[in-house]
Amino acid sequence: MPLLSAQTADVTEDGHAPVTLDTDRGTVEGRLYPAPAPHGGLAVLWIGGVGGGFDSPARGLYPRLARDLTADGIASLRVRYRNPRALDEAVYDVLCGLTFLGRMGIHHVALVGHSFGGAVAIQAAASNRGAVCTVVTLATQGLGTDAVADLSCPVLLIHGEGDEVLKPMCSIHVHRMAREPKKLVLMPGAGHGLDETAEAVCHEVRDWLKAQLLER
Repeated sequence: MPLLSAQTADVTEDGHAPVTLDTDRGTVEGRLYPAPAPHGGLAVLWIGGVGGGFDSPARGLYPRLARDLTADGIASLRVRYRNPRALDEAVYDVLCGLTFLGRMGIHHVALVGHSFGGAVAIQAAASNRGAVCTVVTLATQGLGTDAVADLSCPVLLIHGEGDEVLKPMCSIHVHRMAREPKKLVLMPGAGHGLDETAEAVCHEVRDWLKAQLLER
């Protein structure tokens, strides 16, 4: 993966260090939440949707868990796409993020993607199976997810039953294609952003990530 160079700034008050990844396709911005020992080789890479920026579903799920998981020795990297509407380019950005983490000595990574980011996470995992140990999708789209059938890592899918943007059948379809081990959680009353069940989503994702990263 052509990650040419990376620069990391000082940690901010909210616990992240701004990261700039210079690639042969442009600059990818990230936010790194470093974690101390004892589990220095573990991380979560958080992926947003077509809204771009450092967006997060479920009432700030990404920054919340990124900060919380550092206490368990799990680092986090949030990536901002260069082009949030181009699937191939977004996958490239995530693969550059995985390369960056690999250079830090982190070789066991969970990918978490919301909406469009679900397809990005699945395709990135299919392209870098050595580093990715689990995939979590939140209200994923169906388009671009066929590669889930080729993944050997555990997959968790969460979707709101009241999602009017991407119907729950999207996650149900992906779940049917995925290999075991896999888990599908449908959240009653939750819309596309999963804000209505944010606490339940947080518990599901936190427990899953700890199980897959810490209990390997």
